[in-house]
Amino acid sequence: MEYSLEYLLFDLLLVLLTYAYIFLTIIIPVQLKKRDKISKFTARKMVHFLAGLSVLSAPFFILPHFVILIAGSLTVLTYLSSKESKVKQLKDLYDSISEEAEEKSGRLMGPFFYCLSITLLMTIFVFLAPDQLYFPIAGILIMIVADTLASVVGKHWGRIKIHLPWTSTRTILGSVTMFGSAFLLCIGSFWYFGIFMTLTQKPLTWNIIILYSFITALVAMTIEIISPSTWDDLTVPIGSTIIIYLLTFIYYL
Repeated sequence: MEYSLEYLLFDLLLVLLTYAYIFLTIIIPVQLKKRDKISKFTARKMVHFLAGLSVLSAPFFILPHFVILIAGSLTVLTYLSSKESKVKQLKDLYDSISEEAEEKSGRLMGPFFYCLSITLLMTIFVFLAPDQLYFPIAGILIMIVADTLASVVGKHWGRIKIHLPWTSTRTILGSVTMFGSAFLLCIGSFWYFGIFMTLTQKPLTWNIIILYSFITALVAMTIEIISPSTWDDLTVPIGSTIIIYLLTFIYYL
């Protein structure tokens, strides 16, 4: 397919819309936190939950390499956000959504790993498997939605704790929430992009969708349990995505 001026204009418009959406999902929680309308925990979870949903735009690009540009620029933005930053907006971002575990480094390590994992996954699949973007999207949605739900549910209602010496406390209820929501998210991703959008993505069957979803959710839950809290935004999406993608080769042997 020849990449025409019309396609370029479409992609550039989609880039602008995606950036506009992302910055709104960052600016609004930061401003609400600065006015003490919401807690730092809520502000962080709002950014975590909403900003990453922009990845759903990836399969709609004619030239998906633009996704790498967007994710990469946000990775740089989060890396530069620190309590010592001379740029007011970047310091405000750090002050509004930083966690206690990030105080020592003075940087937004969780959000940085969050953006880095999206950048790495999209780069790998854009170049190696652009017709199977439902794999990184599923992994990223798990990080965005399932991890957020697990954190909120575990924090408020979790009673039975899981204690590991190298990570923060998890709960049984939080982990079950992680598995259940990850399973549903994978089904949604694999169905929408593997059945509904087969013009740009490799088709999937329902049997494969259920199998892939179950395995991916199980892997994601296990990785989330054993990962340090500041690292799970990197380990959960990358680990679950790469493992399920590699297993597809075994399935078809």
